[in-house]
Amino acid sequence: MIEHKHEIVIIGAGIAGLAAALEVAIAGKDVAVVSKVFPTRSHSVAAQGGTAAALGNMEEDHWQWHFYDTVKGSDFLGDQDAQAFFCQEAIKTAYFLEHIGVPFSRTEDGRILQRYFGGHYSNFGQGKPVRRACLAADRIGHAMLHTLFGQCLHYKVVFYNEFLATHLILHDEGCAGFLAWSLAEGKMHIFQAKAVLLATGGYARLFEISTNSAINTGDGMGMVLEAGLPLEDMEFVQFHPTGLYPWGFLISEGVRGEGGWLLNNDGERFMSRYAPEKIELAPRDVVSRAIQSEVKAGRGINGKPYVHLDITHLPDELIKEKLPQIREMCLKFAGIDPKRHPIPVAPAAHYSMGGIPVNINCEVLWNGKEEPLPGLFAAGECACVSIHGANRLGTNSTMECAVFGRRAGKQMAKMVDKRDFLPLPNRTLKEKMEEIKELLTRPSRQNITEIRERLQKSMSQNCGILREKWGLMKQLEILHQLKIAFKEVGLRGESLVFSLAFQQALELKHMLNLAEAIVRGALARTESRGAHYRTDFPQRDDQNWLKHTLIFKKGNQFVLDYKPVVITQFQPEERRF
Repeated sequence: MIEHKHEIVIIGAGIAGLAAALEVAIAGKDVAVVSKVFPTRSHSVAAQGGTAAALGNMEEDHWQWHFYDTVKGSDFLGDQDAQAFFCQEAIKTAYFLEHIGVPFSRTEDGRILQRYFGGHYSNFGQGKPVRRACLAADRIGHAMLHTLFGQCLHYKVVFYNEFLATHLILHDEGCAGFLAWSLAEGKMHIFQAKAVLLATGGYARLFEISTNSAINTGDGMGMVLEAGLPLEDMEFVQFHPTGLYPWGFLISEGVRGEGGWLLNNDGERFMSRYAPEKIELAPRDVVSRAIQSEVKAGRGINGKPYVHLDITHLPDELIKEKLPQIREMCLKFAGIDPKRHPIPVAPAAHYSMGGIPVNINCEVLWNGKEEPLPGLFAAGECACVSIHGANRLGTNSTMECAVFGRRAGKQMAKMVDKRDFLPLPNRTLKEKMEEIKELLTRPSRQNITEIRERLQKSMSQNCGILREKWGLMKQLEILHQLKIAFKEVGLRGESLVFSLAFQQALELKHMLNLAEAIVRGALARTESRGAHYRTDFPQRDDQNWLKHTLIFKKGNQFVLDYKPVVITQFQPEERRF
């Protein structure tokens, strides 16, 4: 086993991980980034529409309005202390990103250009939609990620690319480091650090149709669960309303922000029935359920499970200037020019609102409630601070990654001078290595791909946009069967150099555990809130369910706990759009 030692090691090279690494490097500390893929292939690169900040460049806007929209968008399950902090910091962070070179689109007088996005309004939700999404055409993730990566290279951040983190190394005094598998070498490495940041992204690949890249299998959350630490609000999974049918490729909300219409088979702008005031600019959970309802009612296009997103009425120059990637994607994959033909779209699994419970300083919490675990941090989609509550507003995620990635970096840089390297516990290391050895030496009696595909298909059927008790109970039975089948997966005789089988086996282990965490949380929560919609409990129930779910894995059993939502200013109210 090859050993490495750095003051700070970050797992994940998306926007959150690179923003953190940059802050640590600027502070002059020793920092390394471990990434499953080359950094510019991290899933952050796929973000399209924009990043949220109440700059007021297009019309009047205030961080307090953004704060209210984020609270209401979260269906009042977000923690308002974290949400208020985020909305204030978003403004500073937008200018920070501008100053390090992110190539934002510009107004005629040179300011950052902003566009409309669902859920973002003026005057505490009472006014018109407000242009709050800072854009770089329709490639904001690409612009932010590449700029941050360039800055990290400038500041001499060390990168370990194509390393798959497998296990956290914890003991009573905190986090000592982690194990990671070098995909290129087919060997195990151990990273010892004073502080470890998990910035490993989400898990939307648990579902059959997803906007996410293949790497989004929830590895960081899975490692936390395996280490005996809890996850928070896992039942809240966002389905983006507009994935390119039938693949699920993301068709940005920016398309609707620029004036796109959603049409059913009758050519009707059906969102006017579901959200009469905001229409296509309602929050994502509302729009996704509306599309699902239209399809269920037989108003999908030609009876198929999709609707049309129409931009044929928009000026050709606007499409080419502000939506070039969308146009290119439609031409390449669907063979249509969106200026001449409507885009076929359907909801696709997109984002995980839940994740690793952290405080506002990005410190991972031992029991999910108060006490931080020394030396372990989390930021970005894998973390739950909780900004998004039961439903995330579009463009809040890229900004969350930047805000809390930077926050984590600054906190780690401050604390490493006060903290020593913890000794690596030999017993724990031996146990983890035995687990890997067993996988490598066991003959294969089950096909990894078949288990994974059955998992994804069944999760979409039984724990997707619309949920009910019997489907969720059926899914628990399926997961039990799949876990038994997984015990028969082995890699004896496989080449270990660039072994996709090894990578997929480790990913599948985490996916099966995360799926059970989602289903158990969804089954217990007998209400509908945000992205979690129970057809057998269609109303929100603040009296019983205005609380966060915590789930622990103890041996082979999952245990649920709860904690209160932090409410500082806005009391829960009916959510109308």
